[in-house]
Amino acid sequence: MRNSMNIRLEEIYIYPIKSMGGISLQESKALIRGFKFDRRMMLTNGEGRFLSQRKIPALARFKLSTDEDGFIVQYDNDRIHIPFKLSSEKYRKVTVWDDQVTAPAADNYYNRWFSEHLDQECHLVFMDKVSNRPVDRKYAVSNEQVSYADGFPYLIISTGSLADLNQRLEIPVPMDRFRPNIVVSTETPFTEDDLDIFHLGEAIFKRVKPCSRCIITTTDQLTGKRSKEPLKTLSEYRKIDQKVLFGQNLICLREGVVKTGDNLIPVSNYNS
Repeated sequence: MRNSMNIRLEEIYIYPIKSMGGISLQESKALIRGFKFDRRMMLTNGEGRFLSQRKIPALARFKLSTDEDGFIVQYDNDRIHIPFKLSSEKYRKVTVWDDQVTAPAADNYYNRWFSEHLDQECHLVFMDKVSNRPVDRKYAVSNEQVSYADGFPYLIISTGSLADLNQRLEIPVPMDRFRPNIVVSTETPFTEDDLDIFHLGEAIFKRVKPCSRCIITTTDQLTGKRSKEPLKTLSEYRKIDQKVLFGQNLICLREGVVKTGDNLIPVSNYNS
């Protein structure tokens, strides 16, 4: 693997509500479903279908932060507080791509707030132990579960890959266009493409497949406005089988705390 000894964990991101703003962390607990709190909440429409920036770029304008008790969601000058631990006796059948999940439903207070700002019917759901959503069997090792992320618990991208892309663009784009969970520092591009099983801190991860990119990468994560880039340029040199690839999807084989500054250490012989 290229320059494996020089790969360090640069940034950690979680996205507590699917398709909304991310939160940068110095450390997090890597769990089988994804980093703690990552995409454990999601908005759906009235039929239970998930909402995302693909069709609603305004979701990018919801900014998230934390306090001692939970998450603060801000939209322009309005904000709402969501506790870390939600509870509910009501469940909804929700759909994420081809997956159907039994999801605890949040209080209507939250539904009304999001519905008002998006000008459409919205329902906030979250995950608990009943919410079963397995990773695609083709890529699972031990029947791993995933949150409300598109398909896999983790996405890794290297700084070298973004630098390589930005050299090709008239206007550079920030890393948040690609919504990674793990950003590693590398001098060369696409080092993440060569990963297999590796340590970061206490956790062990496995690369399972490239991430195919969509229109969300063209959405400014501050304003929700769209352009043609960087998808147009990426399609010129990162297109395979009609899919534009940038970043790699991971599963977690062993849970544990990871911290920025941790070295990425390849594992040559892994025994679960």
